[in-house]
Amino acid sequence: MCGRYASTRSPQDLTRLFDVSDWRPDETLAPSWNVAPTDDVYAVLERTPRKDSTDAPPGRQLRPLRWGLVPSWAKDPKIGSRLINARVETVHEKPAYRRAFARRRCLLPADGFYEWTASKDAATGKTRKQPYFIHPADGQVLALAGLYEYWRDPEIKNDDDPAAWLVTCTIITTEATDAAGRVHPRMPLALTPDHYSAWLDPHHDDTEELRALLTQPADGNLKARPVTTAVNDTRNNGAHLIDEMPQA
Repeated sequence: MCGRYASTRSPQDLTRLFDVSDWRPDETLAPSWNVAPTDDVYAVLERTPRKDSTDAPPGRQLRPLRWGLVPSWAKDPKIGSRLINARVETVHEKPAYRRAFARRRCLLPADGFYEWTASKDAATGKTRKQPYFIHPADGQVLALAGLYEYWRDPEIKNDDDPAAWLVTCTIITTEATDAAGRVHPRMPLALTPDHYSAWLDPHHDDTEELRALLTQPADGNLKARPVTTAVNDTRNNGAHLIDEMPQA
């Protein structure tokens, strides 16, 4: 799974890296080295402007979404905390994800992600969880494959009230390869730049073609390093969380 990651790129960098044409400065998020479920995160997506004709091309946007997908049919938005990941093997058919897979796909920029290994302390017999930061070897940004969804709050009667709509997202995961596979059996699935346009296109609805974009990353692209256990606490943040630490 992917339950924590780092996202510190500025919106200006992200708009350039992902050819974004629509970004609002008032939606700027602070850099985070400890992104956790239910946090707001940057997402790259494509939408056709509501007031334009159906022939208008979709525009590429950078938007903050809440991590943890809430399906449109959900009775309680708290379900999102359990839907932070979607397995690539079943994402196209699971009720919580299949509509978003067909229509609302996004990219979630990340510097890298965290996974943990568990081991027993020989002296105390207690289980110790060692976090690792897993990141591209070349320092480039990861474009994590994601889905997003709209949820309408039934308690708010006015559709034009921004608070009436909750927009959330999930990260698609796959079997781990490379350095990540030595730490955890699952990992977030990252797309290569040549697949961005096809993945984001809201008019692209061929399930098999979309699934073909979600292939495992090639070996040799990721590195993993042990980092401080301070990352275990979501209240901690800062660049020191990704510094390499000697293993006990």
